[in-house]
Amino acid sequence: MDGTKRINIKSGKTVNIVLKEHQRTGELTWGIVRDILTKSPQHPHGIKVRLMSGEVGRVKEILN
Repeated sequence: MDGTKRINIKSGKTVNIVLKEHQRTGELTWGIVRDILTKSPQHPHGIKVRLMSGEVGRVKEILN
């Protein structure tokens, strides 16, 4: 599913994100969404979220 639209992302969803320090390499980090940080309805680089682990990044894939 598309990670650029806020409506697709809910707390508790499993996602792959790109952390700020991995934006150049595109390395993905797997986790469960705790908070949605982007307020706008969509963002071209992905909605910014905080995972249960505390990591913050932009959603690239929604897994469930």
